[in-house]
Amino acid sequence: MNVFDFITLKHNTSYIESDSTVRQALEKMDQYKLTNLPVIDKDGKYVDSISEGDVLRFMKNKANFNKKLTEKTYIKDVPRYRSCEPLGIRSSFTDLFNLSLEQNFIPIVDDLGTYIGIVKRKDIIKSLSKYMHDVENEENYEVGK
Repeated sequence: MNVFDFITLKHNTSYIESDSTVRQALEKMDQYKLTNLPVIDKDGKYVDSISEGDVLRFMKNKANFNKKLTEKTYIKDVPRYRSCEPLGIRSSFTDLFNLSLEQNFIPIVDDLGTYIGIVKRKDIIKSLSKYMHDVENEENYEVGK
């Protein structure tokens, strides 16, 4: 197994550019029912991710819940509580699995740091569940011989 077995490619994911506003991030999160978005720069390089929690803390601590300020503040200026670490496309399944224990999704980048997609924790779990089911069926078949 490798990263390619699990990746959802960029054109099938939601992400936002670092020069977008906080309001744009909130609208995209609301539209697609997401709690976290990968952030890329204008050249397509992965920067970080932004979460609902990051936005809420920013609005509470810096913007005093002022909606107008969310239209003037860029997401690159919002402090992050926790970073969402990317993995390279050549990463091992072990690296992917271990990082999935800490993150709901893992951004995947090429050798130049360009964002190419994500791997979702639930897809890893589904794959492992199918694998375990297949192993159990194989063991039951061998016992019944």
